[in-house]
Amino acid sequence: MAGGAAVTPAGRRQDYPGGLTLFVFMACMVAATGGLIFGYDIGISGGVTSMDPFLLRFFPSVYRKQAEAADGGNQYCKFDSQLLTLFTSSLYVAALVASLFAASVTRAAGRKWSMFYGGLTFLAGCVLNGAAMNVTMLILGRVLLGIGVGFANQSVPVYLSEMAPARMRGMLNNGFQLMITLGILFANLINYGTDRIAGGWGWRLSLALAAVPAAIITIGSVFLPDTPNSLLERGRPEEARRMLRRLRGTDDVSAEYDDLVAAGEASRAVSRPWRDILHRKHRPQLVMAVAIPLFQQLTGINVIMFYAPVLFKTLGFGGSASLMSAVITGLVNLASTLVSVFTVDRVGRRALLLEGGAQMLAGQVAVGALIGAKFGWSGVATIPAGYAAVVVVVMCAYVAGFAWSWGPLGWLVPSEVMPLEVRPAGQSITVAVNMLMTFAVAQAFLPMLCRLKFVLFFFFAACVVVMTLFVAFFLPETKGVPIEDMAGVWKAHWYWKRFVDDGEDADGRGDVEMGTVV
Repeated sequence: MAGGAAVTPAGRRQDYPGGLTLFVFMACMVAATGGLIFGYDIGISGGVTSMDPFLLRFFPSVYRKQAEAADGGNQYCKFDSQLLTLFTSSLYVAALVASLFAASVTRAAGRKWSMFYGGLTFLAGCVLNGAAMNVTMLILGRVLLGIGVGFANQSVPVYLSEMAPARMRGMLNNGFQLMITLGILFANLINYGTDRIAGGWGWRLSLALAAVPAAIITIGSVFLPDTPNSLLERGRPEEARRMLRRLRGTDDVSAEYDDLVAAGEASRAVSRPWRDILHRKHRPQLVMAVAIPLFQQLTGINVIMFYAPVLFKTLGFGGSASLMSAVITGLVNLASTLVSVFTVDRVGRRALLLEGGAQMLAGQVAVGALIGAKFGWSGVATIPAGYAAVVVVVMCAYVAGFAWSWGPLGWLVPSEVMPLEVRPAGQSITVAVNMLMTFAVAQAFLPMLCRLKFVLFFFFAACVVVMTLFVAFFLPETKGVPIEDMAGVWKAHWYWKRFVDDGEDADGRGDVEMGTVV
């Protein structure tokens, strides 16, 4: 029986001794750069697909549709091409598959090496895309990028949640989303610059420069320390105790270490985490691992972010103007993510998600109304400069709502609610669902825009209503709860307690609670 501090009925307890050390802060900053590769790709793909030289070389049919639309054709359908969307969304299928394999690597070798393999594979994809001579090379490069994204997105949020002190876990974990937004902004700025390069080869530079964030996470991960949770999981208790002392900046780590030992014993007892995560006692966490990333993509944010230049161009903005509009939304995204970083551990997860949901709902409805009023069903119209500015402002309000709520918290909440014994498997499910939904939305968006017109934005608004109600009724507050003590949160919840209160799985195995191994 392992000792440990008592857990209150709500799952809260006195915080462990120690605070945020420079060592933890630097480790989390380096690990969070794994978000740069994902963000850079989101920003860069939408930008290059709005560049005429890129379209003319690889997607000439889209280039011709664009020319027809410029002569008074249907604005809604000018980018409708399954081959073009396959270029964008092939990454997400590869990331989905890779994230499932990444769980085994993360558990067996540690979180840092999963980041390293992801960065290395992403580098290979950058080389292929920058040198692409045909669509096959482009898509093969995207597949390699996707494998890198799958490994990074599976391991980075888990690493950040395990390294951070409980009272600062939200802030440090949100560093991952902050890096995603930085990557998007850098990509939008680079696209704006490379689009002006004479000779029409700027798209190559845009794609190849993805090697810079890939190199940062690849090299940086080599120097990262292992988390105490991972060391215990791999049977290295003394190293785990030493690492915990260094992380917390104090020798008084007995309470936290005992809780980690209990979690580690549970983890080592689990030989098949993919089976165990299906047990009744893990039902709440499994639902969150599926529902939260699913809802995150049904906000429509990736439609806005990686198709922003295409979308603005569809709305009648010129090529450079559409890229500049994407830069503006990228700046708003970054600033609003910083709001979440500094407030999530004060106001809590639920408050941000509920407020963000209301703001996104208003934004989607307003965008749909503005586009519908101007283009109607025909899709034939010209947007005056003032009207275009209003569209950009409304989209920025929508992006802001996402960036301080579902953007960062869509990664934070699933990574912090999982018990150690199924944490890599749970995070893999989160990444897989996220990538599956990103692929589905990316593949379906342009055909749906062509067919549903402005009603598409009302569809996403309806999704926002559903996800906001889900948060209101089914997501408990996890602010300030050590991840080893998260079981108490579910036991205090009006709905989820029915799954965890009985203390046994369907196969008769007992629960493991912090402070006691039953």
